[in-house]
Order: sequence, then C-alpha cells, then structure tokens
Amino acid sequence: MKTLENKQKVTLSYPKETQEVLVMTTGGTIEKTYDEFDGSLANRESQIKQRILSRLRLPYTEIRVFSLMAKDSLHMTDYDRTLILKTIQGHLSKELPMVILHGTDTMAKTATLVHKTLKDSDTLRAPIVFTGAMKPMGFEDSDSYQNVTEALLAVKILDPGVYISFHNKVFKLPNVRKNKEKRTFESFQ
Repeated sequence: MKTLENKQKVTLSYPKETQEVLVMTTGGTIEKTYDEFDGSLANRESQIKQRILSRLRLPYTEIRVFSLMAKDSLHMTDYDRTLILKTIQGHLSKELPMVILHGTDTMAKTATLVHKTLKDSDTLRAPIVFTGAMKPMGFEDSDSYQNVTEALLAVKILDPGVYISFHNKVFKLPNVRKNKEKRTFESFQ
C-alpha cells in the first residue's frame, strides 16, 4: 500500500501469475535473414527469440515460440494456409492468446481464412493476432521490433477474435488489407 501526499491510500495491484502466449512463426519478411556468403535475403531458421524476445522484459508473460514453416507469404499456397488454420485450431483448446508472425503480402488472406472459419466457433476463447514487418528484423530500421512488441501487448488485452496488429494499430477482421503505397495495413468497407 502506498500513501500519497494528500494522505489518500491507494492500493497498487500487480499480476501474481504469468500469462502464457503462443507465438507461431511462418516466415515472411519479418524473419528473413541476410547471408553474407552469397548476398541473399531469405527465410531460414526463425530468429525471433534471439533478435526480439530476448530484448524484452516480460515478467508477467511466458512466451512459447514454435516454427510452423519459413516461407515468404508470396509463395504460400492454399495448403500452407490450411496448415496454419489447422495448427491454430489444434491449440484453441488451450485457450491461450496467439501471435502469428506472417509475411505481409498475404497476411490478410490467411487472417481472413482463420476469421471466416472460426468466427462462429465456440472454441475461439482467446485472441489471435497476426503481425509481420516491412523490413527484416535484422535491419536497423526494421519495424519488426515495434510490431512484435505491440502484438504481444494487444493479444493480452483484446477480446477473443482474429486481428492484425501493425504500426501501432489493431484491425479486427474481416475487411483488412495491405496498403502497398502507405506500406502498412488498413480497414476497408
């Protein structure tokens, strides 16, 4: 208990337990890495733990990261999107919030599939938040750190549903798309 100067008593409460959050990686620009040997930029092994999560102070959050695939979303097929959906469905019984790292070019397409499939489901009891980046996380001016951090916060405070979190804004599905001119996401009617 803390007493303020005006002698009013204020009780500050802090979470006593940690909340578990699942982070599924699927590839995309956010996870592309530069190969100095051949000069290529490609999806390889996920670097999210080393490059972003290790830098965050999350005493009330337990992050569980798993990689489903490492693909540029332009190369994702309907089979890949169905695999992402089925993997999400396989985790719904845990009732844990989920962050999905996904390439931005087809993120809205995958998120829309997940939304359409789960919108009337009584098994969707936690938020699912998609995010990604316009520049790879290894680049100094990458937006990945911001987007992942914001998605981790959003997934803990949003109601159950499917969302895209990008550049300090959260969009509830459906009717979300990438705006290539502005290099971000937007809602539409």
